[in-house]
Amino acid sequence: MKTETFQKKHTHIHELFSQKGSVAVVIGGAGKIGFPMAEGLAEAGAIVYIASTNWEKCEEAAGRLNSRGLMVKCLQVDQSDEASVLKGLALVTKESGTPTVLVNSGVERPMKKFFNDDVAQWDRSMAVNARGLFITCRAFGTAMAKKGGGSIINVASVYGLRGPDMTIYEGTAIQTEPDYPYTKGGMIMFSKYLASYLSKKMVRVNCIAPGGFFNNQGEPFLSQYLRKVPLGRMAYHDDIKGVTVFLASRASAYITGAVIPVDGGFTVV
Repeated sequence: MKTETFQKKHTHIHELFSQKGSVAVVIGGAGKIGFPMAEGLAEAGAIVYIASTNWEKCEEAAGRLNSRGLMVKCLQVDQSDEASVLKGLALVTKESGTPTVLVNSGVERPMKKFFNDDVAQWDRSMAVNARGLFITCRAFGTAMAKKGGGSIINVASVYGLRGPDMTIYEGTAIQTEPDYPYTKGGMIMFSKYLASYLSKKMVRVNCIAPGGFFNNQGEPFLSQYLRKVPLGRMAYHDDIKGVTVFLASRASAYITGAVIPVDGGFTVV
């Protein structure tokens, strides 16, 4: 579409952010970050599929949103299994049409012993978090390209943008696994690759990089973390919703290959 065509269009802001007519698949949509993303898209008018390997969690999450009159369905998908992803994509397409939004929020964190864990746990992480990202983006991105456009939103992390500050973990049992910044940093660069590769087909690819999400963390971690955050708090449910709807909508039609930190300024200082 020519630039002149865009310049002549003046769309109401409500329409720019509306997801009415959209079909969104949120992988990991039953999780603490994926759920508000699914909720935001459904509240904006999309038909939303919450995708996970865990059917019970899918049903529980979808039920919470359906009880409010939102259009949310369950989809059992293993993101590390190409056959499972293609089967899920075919099911969504048959029921509701080609997905226009894909959110990659699913993550597995198997390295419970952190730097000293078995290499098999590293391999498991790569299978789900690296191979799974490639599988889902290729499958859905190809479908969107054939349809004429769409938006892929990958959930990275502030630890894909900077190294972990180990001082915030002092005196706690919490650490950051070595595979986590590896896969999140790789996700960001892969998203930039995809943004370029799929641009001619009007498929946009962007990343959200959340900081710490409040989950009843105890002391001393909470205080040590908050000292590093200019806004003085962790992320909450609603902090994730707005940026998700923005990147999925026509309000961000001229944005692709971007990484948006949702971190209260954690990566600023």
